[in-house]
Amino acid sequence: MKNIQILGILLVVAGSFLPLVHVPVIGNWNYWKLDHSLAVIGWVLSAVALFGIVNNSVKITKISAVLLVLLFLFTLFAVRFQASQYFSFMPFKSWQDKLAGIVKLRWGWIVEFLGAFIIMFTGNTKIKS
Repeated sequence: MKNIQILGILLVVAGSFLPLVHVPVIGNWNYWKLDHSLAVIGWVLSAVALFGIVNNSVKITKISAVLLVLLFLFTLFAVRFQASQYFSFMPFKSWQDKLAGIVKLRWGWIVEFLGAFIIMFTGNTKIKS
């Protein structure tokens, strides 16, 4: 099970370099381009999860995986909120919503969440003999 959890950590770290958000004129953004501090927090939580896996601490591993999922959800909310606030100069709310809709989420989020859920749901089970 440890190998599967380490695969989950690799997916989370690799997912941070994949395209997460597409801004039409600018292009694709990964976690580092979205926000440096959120990217570092994600990498630190991945390192904490790795520490928990290596030391057979299920509690540390699960807590860091839950925190990773919460970080990803917070980032998704922040991207949507920032996109809607970016076009707040428009006179009509419908125009703001239409322009905020041009900022699209990309496939890298699937890899991020998949890695965090793999870490969370594949526990360190001990085989009784």
